[in-house]
Amino acid sequence: MSLRHAVLGLLADRPASGYDLLKTFAISLSNVWSATQSQVYAELGRLADSGQVTVTAEGARGRKEYAITESGRAELHRWLTKVEPNRTSRNDTLLRVFFLGLLEPDEAQAFMRREAETAAAHHEELSALTAVASGPDSFSVHGRLALEWGLRVTAAQHEWALWAEKQIVDRAVSDGDGDGDTAAPAPG
Repeated sequence: MSLRHAVLGLLADRPASGYDLLKTFAISLSNVWSATQSQVYAELGRLADSGQVTVTAEGARGRKEYAITESGRAELHRWLTKVEPNRTSRNDTLLRVFFLGLLEPDEAQAFMRREAETAAAHHEELSALTAVASGPDSFSVHGRLALEWGLRVTAAQHEWALWAEKQIVDRAVSDGDGDGDTAAPAPG
């Protein structure tokens, strides 16, 4: 997914300023795509230059409100219907997991514990967003679908990290590197 298409998709719902788009990213799209202020404003400039959005209002301190154009709607439709999603990903966490055998067992265990805690915290953050995606409008309905994906993934990440931590502990015990007193707590 590109930032360009995320911005077009949000503007397809209603006109918005860069600030409004950033707030929407924070409460809805951060689960699937994050964006910084500089990225959003730069993308709005590129979209305006290409004719895919237009400035519909200007306010104090240079505030601009943008709306999607027919060209922008056509590009968004093309992307949604004709462009296959990029399903390949790089995962820094899993790359590190692959090499955890190079660490001492307690270091590897601590890494997995942090991953479990991080996944649990992210899951809690996403759980707080459920009220945001509760309306009957299209963005709320489809936003709930994306949010549910995030909730399920973070729950699975948490469970997996606890399981992986236990595997590391069990291996250390069987190799004689540990005393078995460091087993991971049960997911809860």
